Amino acid sequence: MSRSVTATIPQFFTKGRKIIGVGRNYQDHAAELGNVVPTEPIIFLKPTSSYILEGDKIKLPPKTKEIHHEVELGVVIGKEGRNITPESAMDYVKGYALSLDMTARDMQRQLAKKGHPWSLAKGFDTATPISGFIPKTTLPDPMNVHLWLKVNDEMRQDGNTKDMIFDIPSLISYISQYFTLEEEDVILTGTPAGVGPVKSGDSINCGLNDIVTMKFDVE
Repeated sequence: MSRSVTATIPQFFTKGRKIIGVGRNYQDHAAELGNVVPTEPIIFLKPTSSYILEGDKIKLPPKTKEIHHEVELGVVIGKEGRNITPESAMDYVKGYALSLDMTARDMQRQLAKKGHPWSLAKGFDTATPISGFIPKTTLPDPMNVHLWLKVNDEMRQDGNTKDMIFDIPSLISYISQYFTLEEEDVILTGTPAGVGPVKSGDSINCGLNDIVTMKFDVE
């Protein structure tokens, strides 16, 4: 892990109250799953108990046979705010993190067909592997960040945050109309195309620019 990323346990890991996920925020990703491109952000919540740090293993939840990887840029909130304007949104950003949004895809499909929330598919224990804290000054242009992910040395995802449908200020503003954003909350901003399954024994490597890389094994 790079020197620019805090090596100690980040505050959002221990003090954050919520993880806010954004679904289908890259057009190519929506297309690969056969989903309609959204006209407003798709928002879901994940419990902070789903966080794990490098050295821990991703554990497959029960009653599912299809777990997908999703590499994402996480935005760490620095101060409380609600009804935030897009123009002032970046003032509420403390920094960033590299994250995985592990998804029980078969369970997600079943829940969606029934009109049920995605909580079990997105919020199970170990569903949010995450890096150390990346200071805001280390990433001056978060809307031009290279995200990549390999499984067993095979490149699966290779994208850039410039391809987001809804940019970071828009997401912060939209979310804050419904949820008060609190210090150490993390917004997962969506994943580029290339998501796919992992199985027990696989190794996931991912990175963000040349700032941070991380590795997680699947148990």
